[in-house]
Amino acid sequence: MVIREQKAKKEGIIVRGKQQTEESKYIQQHLANERTYLAWIRSAVAIMGVGFLVATLHFNTGMNQAMDQMTAIFISLITLLIAVMTIIFSTISYFRTRKMINTQTFRSSVSMILICTSIMLLVGIALFVYYFMLMD
Repeated sequence: MVIREQKAKKEGIIVRGKQQTEESKYIQQHLANERTYLAWIRSAVAIMGVGFLVATLHFNTGMNQAMDQMTAIFISLITLLIAVMTIIFSTISYFRTRKMINTQTFRSSVSMILICTSIMLLVGIALFVYYFMLMD
């Protein structure tokens, strides 16, 4: 029994009577996947912060024109929606990547990166336009 346990331990299959699970074969990849997921969540929180910042700056500047208020509310709602979508897509990506790691069929997600980049560029342009509307 001791020799068999030592051999298994040497091969990394059994550690103190516990069998290796499917996921424990790829611990490094799973931990990297979790770090990536948490980075997406941090990005979503930052995007929400931008939306609240726009609303706070607008309503604290004293500009109360109807068009300006609608623009500030629109930008705030859009950034909130983008943040929620980022959380949803990152969760889907996390579980998809987890499954691909376990089945050893990993493919990188180009479409998600392109979509997020495009959306953030549009938000950046909207904030730029809004900033210059405040200056007038």
